[in-house]
Amino acid sequence: MNSQDLDRAAETFAESPDFTVGVEEEFSILHPQTLDLLPRFEELCTAAAGDPVLREAVAGELISSEIEIISGAGADVHDALARQRERRARLFALVGAHGVALGATGTHPWADYREQPIIDTEHYRRVEQELKYVAWRNNTFSLHIHMGVRGIDRAVRACDRLRPVLPLLLAISANSPYLDGRDSGLHSARTQSFTKSFPRCGIPDAFGGWQASREYNEFLMRTRSIVEFTQVWWSVRPHFSFGTVEVRICDAQSTARESDALASLMVAAVAQAVRDVDEGTPFEDPPPRLIEENVWRATRFGLDGRLIDLERAEEYPAREAIDRLMSWTAPVRAELGIEPVFPERNGAQRQRRMIEAGATREEVFAASVNETRETYRQEVTV
Repeated sequence: MNSQDLDRAAETFAESPDFTVGVEEEFSILHPQTLDLLPRFEELCTAAAGDPVLREAVAGELISSEIEIISGAGADVHDALARQRERRARLFALVGAHGVALGATGTHPWADYREQPIIDTEHYRRVEQELKYVAWRNNTFSLHIHMGVRGIDRAVRACDRLRPVLPLLLAISANSPYLDGRDSGLHSARTQSFTKSFPRCGIPDAFGGWQASREYNEFLMRTRSIVEFTQVWWSVRPHFSFGTVEVRICDAQSTARESDALASLMVAAVAQAVRDVDEGTPFEDPPPRLIEENVWRATRFGLDGRLIDLERAEEYPAREAIDRLMSWTAPVRAELGIEPVFPERNGAQRQRRMIEAGATREEVFAASVNETRETYRQEVTV
């Protein structure tokens, strides 16, 4: 990565159409009976190459017991989700034919990270070489969205505007109470394991525009901190190759309906942030230390806890995060036809209720895997 790459990034954003959408979902690859992690990505990837739709839709994500399905660029959120539904159904049919199951929680409840092989790609060999334990420890699964934004300065400023929104999205998405065979006591153990371990991760600073962001990337290059921009793992970032704003804060979702609703809400949040930038809506960037209070609360208590209204310095029930984001994004949602519907309880809440009722970790995870199997695989007849 060099200054010419940053020039090309600006050129990519200059040509990027507004509000195209891409969806990325990460699944754990599981033994169908024991639900242990299985390192079968390479086999499934080879098999997917024979499917004209899956060929470009399946990707690896660090460990061999993880598989990612991507929608590609949709004209809008509805197109992206329609594409993703077909790809999911094809993926579930494929893995079923190969005798494996898929899970969709932010962490695997009991897998030993020391036993998970890293996939053999140049990118992930570099990640492992640079990060060692931090990379080995990261057995996590997430839901990401990309949204096209024309103009790199506009994209950076939209990322700034999204900083205080990220903890709300995290609380809504929380779906990983277990880690290392233990009830972590958290709602999103994935956040603690990944976001608090990786460098250049979590909530970014507010840059104010492309110039400051560019100077930061040039500093990282000059000091040999990174060799490619994807080594900046912020929870929201401009994606230099795609000309998109990428949101990366959320746990994987156990049901297809929740995944669609959450992806739609993330898209609406990015679009509203862009609209606010365009319209000059007054906004004061909160200090990172204040946003981090909400990140911790979302990590620890999810929607069962309380978040902080940073403008008023007042607490509110975390469940109101949905209504607050729906209210803020109402103008752009009306324009884009987005109306996400969330269940009464999110994934972590459903799992924690089972834990509190005395269910074993195996029973809790099996219930989640069954939700995933029944809701993701039946969306489209393949």
